[in-house]
Amino acid sequence: MSTFMKNPQDVERKWYIVDAADKPLGKVAAQAATILMGKHRPDYTPHVDCGDCVIVTNASKVVLTGKKLTDKFYRHHTGHIGGLKEVSYGELLEKNPEKLLKIAIKGMLPKNKIANAAMTRIRVSAGQEHAQQAQKPEIFVK
Repeated sequence: MSTFMKNPQDVERKWYIVDAADKPLGKVAAQAATILMGKHRPDYTPHVDCGDCVIVTNASKVVLTGKKLTDKFYRHHTGHIGGLKEVSYGELLEKNPEKLLKIAIKGMLPKNKIANAAMTRIRVSAGQEHAQQAQKPEIFVK
């Protein structure tokens, strides 16, 4: 008996909704990353992009435990001398919760071309409403 390997042209993608309200940031990001990679499917193949599309709602209501709101920082460099920028997670959650979730999800994906393609299939909204009603998304239950 041979091992089943999925081909990229045979992948049928579905849309799932993940509600982030009153859940820890890491739990929501891990759940979304699992769906994007396709690990929730029985036909998962590591070298094929067989993941589904994800809509994360209520990003502004995500919970950070401990003192992460004040003590943890998102840092990036502009490329210029002295161009290190840092923003606390509390400030990022207040101003741009979508970016906070995308950073967390991207960190949980493998560092390769499949992850870059997976990040194009995620939509994050700060509130309950989203613009993907035409795709008929299902609520993801673990």
